[in-house]
This record gives sequence, C-alpha cells and structure tokens, in this order.
Amino acid sequence: MKDQIFSGPYYYGMKDLDVFKKTFINENRGKPLFLIRFENITGIEITGFLDLLRGDFYSCLDLEDISFGFHYFEKKGILLMGISPLFEWNIEKFPNIENAVGKFQQECLKNKLASFHFGVSRTQSNFISTNDEIFDELFGSSEKNLNDNLVRWSWTYYNKANTYISGSVHEAMIQPTVIFNPKTKTFSVKGGEVFVGGGAYIGYKDLINDIPADQDLNRIELLILEKLIIACDGAPGLLKFNISPQSLIDTFSNKEKVDRLKKLISAKNLNPDNVRFELVEKPYDESNYPLRDVCQAFYDHGMSFAADDFGVKSQSHQIVLDLGIMIKEFKLDPISFKFKIEEDQIKFLDNLAFIDYCKRLADNREAVITAEAVEDYDTFRFLMEHQIYQFQANILFGKMSIGDYKRDFDSFHSLSEEVIKEVLTDKILAEKQKRIGNVFRVATEAGLL
Repeated sequence: MKDQIFSGPYYYGMKDLDVFKKTFINENRGKPLFLIRFENITGIEITGFLDLLRGDFYSCLDLEDISFGFHYFEKKGILLMGISPLFEWNIEKFPNIENAVGKFQQECLKNKLASFHFGVSRTQSNFISTNDEIFDELFGSSEKNLNDNLVRWSWTYYNKANTYISGSVHEAMIQPTVIFNPKTKTFSVKGGEVFVGGGAYIGYKDLINDIPADQDLNRIELLILEKLIIACDGAPGLLKFNISPQSLIDTFSNKEKVDRLKKLISAKNLNPDNVRFELVEKPYDESNYPLRDVCQAFYDHGMSFAADDFGVKSQSHQIVLDLGIMIKEFKLDPISFKFKIEEDQIKFLDNLAFIDYCKRLADNREAVITAEAVEDYDTFRFLMEHQIYQFQANILFGKMSIGDYKRDFDSFHSLSEEVIKEVLTDKILAEKQKRIGNVFRVATEAGLL
C-alpha cells in the first residue's frame, strides 16, 4: 500500500529524485516554482502527513491552478513538496505560499495533528539552467529559510521581484535607435535597447532594490534577460540587451546553455542575427574561462556584441581588442562629446581625436557608432558633421513599451532631416517632443510628414 501511494500520479518522484526533478522542474520551464522543505515531522506517519498536505494544506492555498509532487529523503527525514501552476498565475493573484504553509503549521499544532519545521524557497524554472542547478538553488534556499527567520522575511520582501520575474505578465520597455541615411537624408528606426519596466517596475534599479543581498545577482541577471527576451516575442529590428561580462562567463561557459538561449530566441520569433548583447562596464575574472570563448559561441549563432559606455575614460577598450570583429557597435559615452568649444579647446581637440579613433575601430570591424544621451540640437549637428549617424537619445525617442514599438515600427522610417530640425528647434514642438519622447509622433501630429 505504501509503495502504491508513493508511486501514484500525485506522488511522482517520491522515491526517485531524478523523476522529481524532471517532472517538477524540466516540465515547468518558464513557470514559477516553489519548494517546501518539511523537517522534524512528528506525531504522524509520513503517509498521513502526505494526506494532510493534499487535503488541509491544499485548502489553505485556495488555488485551483496548481500542480505539486513530492520527494522523501527517508534517511534524513526530509520531505520536499514542489508546487507550480498547471497553466500560469496572474501577477495580481500570485499565491502567498509562505503564508499558506505558516497557516497550515498553526492549524496542525492547534488540532494536535502533527508538528514540523518548514522552509520555503522559490525561483523560476528558467530555460537556460539545468535541472540540477535549479534544484540545488531551491534546495539550498529552503534550508536557509528553515534555519534563519531573517532570511524567511527577506524572501517575503523578495516576493514582488520574484513575482515579476516569474509571473505571466511579459512587459519590457525599449528605447529605439535612430539611424540617418546620408544618401536619402532621412532618419529611420532600426531597432532599440530593451529595458526592465512598463508595469511592476519603473526600471532595473527599482527591481534590484527588491532583491536581498544574499541572492546571486548573476543568476538574477540571467532571469531578467530571459524575461526581456520573452517579452520581445516577434519584435522587429535589431534588439539590444545589457549583460555584464562576468554573467556571460559564469553562466555561458557551458556551450550547451548558449544553444538553449538560441533556442529560446528562435522560439520567441526572433532572429539571432538581430540580437545584440551590450557588454556593460564592469570588472570581470577570466581565470576560469576566457570571455572571448564564451562570446564566440554566441557569435557562431549569429548574435553580436556592443561595447557599452565607450568613451575617453572607458574600461571597455580591452574587451574591444579581445573580441575583435564580434564587436559590431560602439555605444559612445556622452563624456566624449559633451563640451563647448569656447570653454575647453583642449577637450574639444581630444574628443575629436577620440571620435576619429572610434571610427577607425568601427571601420575595421564593419561596426557602427551610436551616440547616447544627446541632449541638444547643436551637439546632434556636431556629431552628424563628424559622420556619427546613429543615435539612442531622448532628444529623438524616450523609452516606450514593447507593444507600442511593435505596433508602430513600420511607421518609424523616412523622416527627413528638415523635419527633424524643425521639431528640435521650434520652441513649441521641442517642448512637446520633450514631453512625448517620440519625434515621429510629434512630426506626424504637427502635420510635417
């Protein structure tokens, strides 16, 4: 009878850890996962405790869209209960598993049914990590939660961030990149940089503030990357995603994970050739694996890289030299062009020399230079005169939702140089552009097209 219960459909993996991992983790890719760890179970047999979990605890959850399974480490007396949605949980109705387990524990003690200790962990069953990696993350976190009430409360604090990362709402913002064609003298959108935001969070910093200090930020960065890629489903143009070199090394030194990311990109109706990773300026350690080898695996799939915040004082020069032709874009830091000639002649000449240096680097790699954070029309014209023709700046576009970007992308083309000048120099239109942050929309509403 005992073996029959433990091997039935409700108790998959009860005695086989690999079956538990496969059914609980691998078959729930992209969904949120909870692992509840029960220890020191007294006053009841394990089969009776399982019946309580499938009955009384299920009632505490007050949730119909749920699947769960169990694994029992008999020698250690540790029972694991895995919970995930059958379909998906809305971010507004995300279950409070921690509260439900606490309520269940109180009811068991009050009615003298059983006594136990518990720890709860949660993560997303993401598409890149292996079953073992995700299980180890959950298992270790559940032990921390059981042993440390402070960590337990930090997980409560973490609920909003983890709910956003693993919830069903796929939201993201994008700042379009505008390119000038000197032959036709027109501007068009060719893609953009994708950011956290648009709903649960205003931006990346707000999200990071909701993550406890004991969390692995490289893993969080991977989860955010997956979240943004999923949100971009079917988006046109060249899409750019920020990532730190250390996260690339730590996560993708295993080529199999690069292959998995490529499959995710393709599954979301995106062309790997239109995916670019912006390597942010952060120190990294290559003692275990070289960055170049990791990037080569991405490049072999058609993905490319950009040097972010590339400027006079940039630390990205070594990355540029190491990656060679894999660098297809230089994001020019404003420090390289924000100056007034009459105030600082030396800086003006130094920056001219640096821009010329960037152009040579770009030409050698068949790469482009993108000027970021251009704030005024004079600077905009200065860059154009020195053949910097690509811009990601609020003067042309602020951040917009991925949905609006996909809807309007086909209309973001062939805006003449004269129209851009009129919008940016006319006092009324310039104020409207600052407020709206969409030069194409402002020009259209002004009847300039």
